[in-house]
Amino acid sequence: MNASVDTFSSHEAKLQALRDVLQARLGQLLPEEHEHDLVAAAMREGTLVPGKRIRPLLLLLTAQDLGCPPDRPGLLDLACAVEMIHAASLMLDDIPCMDGALLRRGRPTIHRQFGENVAILAAVALLSRAYGVVTEAEALSDSCKTQAVTALSRAAGLEGLVQGQFRDLSEGCHPRSADAIVSTNTLKTATLFEATLQMAALAANASPGTHQMLKSFAQHLGQAFQLLDDLSDSSCDTGKDVNQDSGKSTLVAMLGPAAVRQRLQEHLRRADAHLTEACGSTAVTRGFINDWFDKQLAMFG
Repeated sequence: MNASVDTFSSHEAKLQALRDVLQARLGQLLPEEHEHDLVAAAMREGTLVPGKRIRPLLLLLTAQDLGCPPDRPGLLDLACAVEMIHAASLMLDDIPCMDGALLRRGRPTIHRQFGENVAILAAVALLSRAYGVVTEAEALSDSCKTQAVTALSRAAGLEGLVQGQFRDLSEGCHPRSADAIVSTNTLKTATLFEATLQMAALAANASPGTHQMLKSFAQHLGQAFQLLDDLSDSSCDTGKDVNQDSGKSTLVAMLGPAAVRQRLQEHLRRADAHLTEACGSTAVTRGFINDWFDKQLAMFG
């Protein structure tokens, strides 16, 4: 029992160390704050407020599991670019003409702190900065950078986050089939996970077969992540608005929490199988994902 606790504590300490490194590098890559420069301040606030950092951690851990040295130049910057894309998407999701959210990560949303106009400009600037960070990343080949930018732009654009948000806004308050909800969830969540993992595979010079296995992993991980988000909608412990999904056609509203929890577990089982095939049974990423979902389900499930 003590050995198990010690192992868990060591694992948590290593994850926190990675979060600290990510935080420091993000602070370096984002524009410095200057007096009256509200856009830069909003960029920093929206990105540097402590969060789960699931996506950049996933990139770093998966790359290491695939044999990429953890200190490979450029790897950390790829992870930071993913976090910038994610932060920008949250800023845009939260503005009044979208979800109209009041809280994010336990703090007032960016548009409430800086105004809607500044929030939109800061999100656009973050997207632009993310692509710049990838192209400027040291020691990565031009081919790697090009493919990484392509993956990120696809995930953030009309084939990913943009289309997912549009569908959610235009269809979410109307009856939808389960398949339609799953399709929207893929666009909203799975596509950025897919880009994240493809970038990890690129950094590790992984085989095409590994890329495909990680793509399948991302699809199931994204579905599980969205279902967990839906299950936690009524919780006061998420740092977000409570009952944000009230009146929306989600799988929780359609099938009920028990059935959704079963679906989530099945997605996790299939995600783990694909990850194991890609990275091996001893992959650190497996423990990271399984531990994180176990904690969240204990709180919200």
